Amino acid sequence: MLFFKRRQRLAILLFSICLCGVLLLNSSWAVTQPAPTQNADVSAIKPLSVTNNVRKTILENGLTVLTKEVPTAPVVSVQVWYQIGSRDEAPGVNGIAHQLEHMLFKGTTERPIQFGRLFSALGSDSNAFTSYDQTAYFGTVERSKLQTLLTLEADRMQNALIDPQELENEKRVVISELQGYENEPGYRLSRAVMQAVFPNSPYGLPVGGTKADVQKFTVEQVREYYRNYYSPDNATLIVVGDFDTNTALAAIKETFGKVASRKVATLSRTQQLRAILSQNRQHNQPQTPESPIVLQEPGAAALLQAVYPLPNINHPDVPALDVMDYIISEGRNSRLYQALIETGLASDARGSVASMKSSGWYRLAATAVPGQALQKIDSVMQQAIAQLQTQGVTQEEVNRAKALVRATIVLSNRDITSQAMQLGFDQSTAGNYRYSDRYLAAIEQVTAADVQRVAKTYLQPQKRTVGFFEPTALQEGSASAEEAIQTHESLAAGPPVDPAEVAKYLPPIESATPTVRQLPEQFKLTNGLEVLLLADKSTPTVTLSGYIKAGSEYDANTTAGLATLTADNLMNGTKTKNAQTLAAALENQGASLEFAAFREGVDVTGYSLATDLPVLVQTLADVMQNANFPADELELARQRALTNLKLELDSPAQVARRQFQQTIYPPNHPYHSFPTAESLQQISREDVMRFYQQHYRPDQVILTFVGDFEPQQVRSLLEQQLKGWRFQGEVPTVNYPQVSPPKSVVQQNPVLPGKTQAVTFMGYKGIERRDPRYYSALVLNQILGGDTLSSRLGTEIRDRQGLTYGIYSYFQAGRNAGPFLIQMQTSPEDATRAIASTIQLLQQVHTQGVNQDELDTAKRSLTSGYTVALANPDDIANQILINAVNELSAEELRAFSQKLHSVTLSQVNQAAKELLQPNNIVVVTAGPGRSTATR
Repeated sequence: MLFFKRRQRLAILLFSICLCGVLLLNSSWAVTQPAPTQNADVSAIKPLSVTNNVRKTILENGLTVLTKEVPTAPVVSVQVWYQIGSRDEAPGVNGIAHQLEHMLFKGTTERPIQFGRLFSALGSDSNAFTSYDQTAYFGTVERSKLQTLLTLEADRMQNALIDPQELENEKRVVISELQGYENEPGYRLSRAVMQAVFPNSPYGLPVGGTKADVQKFTVEQVREYYRNYYSPDNATLIVVGDFDTNTALAAIKETFGKVASRKVATLSRTQQLRAILSQNRQHNQPQTPESPIVLQEPGAAALLQAVYPLPNINHPDVPALDVMDYIISEGRNSRLYQALIETGLASDARGSVASMKSSGWYRLAATAVPGQALQKIDSVMQQAIAQLQTQGVTQEEVNRAKALVRATIVLSNRDITSQAMQLGFDQSTAGNYRYSDRYLAAIEQVTAADVQRVAKTYLQPQKRTVGFFEPTALQEGSASAEEAIQTHESLAAGPPVDPAEVAKYLPPIESATPTVRQLPEQFKLTNGLEVLLLADKSTPTVTLSGYIKAGSEYDANTTAGLATLTADNLMNGTKTKNAQTLAAALENQGASLEFAAFREGVDVTGYSLATDLPVLVQTLADVMQNANFPADELELARQRALTNLKLELDSPAQVARRQFQQTIYPPNHPYHSFPTAESLQQISREDVMRFYQQHYRPDQVILTFVGDFEPQQVRSLLEQQLKGWRFQGEVPTVNYPQVSPPKSVVQQNPVLPGKTQAVTFMGYKGIERRDPRYYSALVLNQILGGDTLSSRLGTEIRDRQGLTYGIYSYFQAGRNAGPFLIQMQTSPEDATRAIASTIQLLQQVHTQGVNQDELDTAKRSLTSGYTVALANPDDIANQILINAVNELSAEELRAFSQKLHSVTLSQVNQAAKELLQPNNIVVVTAGPGRSTATR
């Protein structure tokens, strides 16, 4: 559960750090309003604040408490951030903070039970992460459960059980997690480069640790870190959401106020760790531009990473460095995109500034197009930086970068969890929860001269460390599959978790007041395009979630990839605008619009500030009606698709999923088709144009808008922009033939050299969304594998046997019957045992069913989780859209929870007999092979 900063502290791996504040702009606009000019007067924009309504309290035991009332949704987020991360480690104990994070879910003296089961029973969106400077635990629940979540977090702050046997099991889980990262060449290259950049600093250590160190952790070492760092005076508690501050503070003092402070590791401890680093690495020499780090290992694509050291988060140059990064790497008009991607040298190029407590760095990365040398890409990248250093940047570039920063901040300020995340990050890393206010004010003051100055200061060639990943040839026949009937071991699955035991340890829950959910306004334009609008004035933003019935289900095997190539090229130009002009119209306002094909359709995703919705709609209307697919851009997109295909075929998860579906579904079935190098090469521009003309038609489009607008204004805008769009001919159809289940257990084992973890997919054809058993299947799946930390599969395969970092199951139920599948990640030597145990557990549920307590717990978890999810604008926009795509009424948004409540025990157990078929299952395990030694 690693936590990395991605973009000037705003985006994170797995999560988005979000800033809270109100953009003080007029949120109304006229339909005829022209698009804003490219060089808008940034001085006219009033300052943002992320700390409005934040109250800071310090308890007598030293605990810092940050509270913020946000009554926009009936949920509350509780987060505890500890000042402990990988920067508090050294070789020999690298990864111990991460290991300790895992152990904090294993129960307490008061509650000797997996905490994930308690969180699941609450319907909490809970997790944790370890980063360089901190470890954090977070959960978002319905507002009535605030006291319950506070009690649980206070309990594990002081009473965690760190049992020797549990530690041994969890060490296996952590190693599985680390080996999963090791499967990725980019991770291995990053680790080597960072060790060279920071040879005498903990920032050069991998956050999650190493297998060698994890294997050696002792119970006493882990307990020592817990005693030293898990103390109130080394933590920040953040509570954000729908609550009364005075009442919440009283509850916090009652729970956390009783936790005694322990002696926290002093500065001398940190100095001691760094002395160990210096001693262990005294022979390391910083890399020079003439001696790049080169990894020659099995892989699919050549990779480059270059890292420059930067100052810490509180240095005054950080805002200018972030603006510089946006100019260099963000968007289609960035310097790197133009220099590397538009020229066909790279399929991907990106940058990111990381600003930490004691240091920082700037990372540039690129993926080479096949046949292009990394040395050439590196040279072009350096030339682009040198040009910026010598010639400077334009005011238009600075304005665009600032607009992107501002919009990113506001757009990521839409959900409760992310607002709390930003407060936690600022307090724990910058040492001041008001840091982002100062940062935002400083962004507005950045000039073109500032950008040039920081580029000259920090991006000097002699300061950088560069790494190349050069893939070696795959072993001949390595992608072939070993087919065999699954072997069955004599393994007994443990007893199911008793929900009564979970209830025994769950703190009291206040009674909840039902919330009446607002329904979207729904209408069709005269051309058949369907629209759903949900006004939400809580933030000055708009979220677009759309669907086009133009997915890969229409692909022929000979031209597989056509739907994706078409969607990927929509933004490459129209009859009146080229790709750069289209991108600039959005980027200048900080807006975005993306299209992505999947099996049953094309996802449309768009974001803008409320004032810029006309720009978003105008761009959408233009590309939907007038895309012209320039030949040169199409060829570049094809090269990127071929590179991405090579990367997919080097990914155990992607290879396993591909072979899994092609084993279940026959060659004439839409779920069987996947792109190949041959099929991508076969696609012509005429094929793309024909596909676009046949499938991109208004009667096959659904658009959902959620945000700060007047519905009638949006309707008028859409009618104005799309009134000329008409369709011709019959609606395209696709044939879904019958699928026969396998007659026995079928196992396949594609081998990928150079990997350390195996990924397994297990399953068969599932059900459609409109199947009457759907709600029973959801409840059944929640019990079986819907949550790794609380389900039967997670309890048995992860917790009891320690065989996997993660295992989960789900029904992919759409307009057509997608697969039911179970996915897990294991060490190669553990795969057979994990598969056998999983099949045995499926057999147990199939024959014996589940009990009433499990049913009730699962239903409460699902309905509570539904309320929490729909507090996020992205989730509610997507849910409204999915309901419409599946031809469900708008009332489904309200009715869903009641339908789950109505599911009976007999219905779930009947679904278990009909939908779980352990003796007729496809099992695909992709990885290094059982005989391959792990890294």
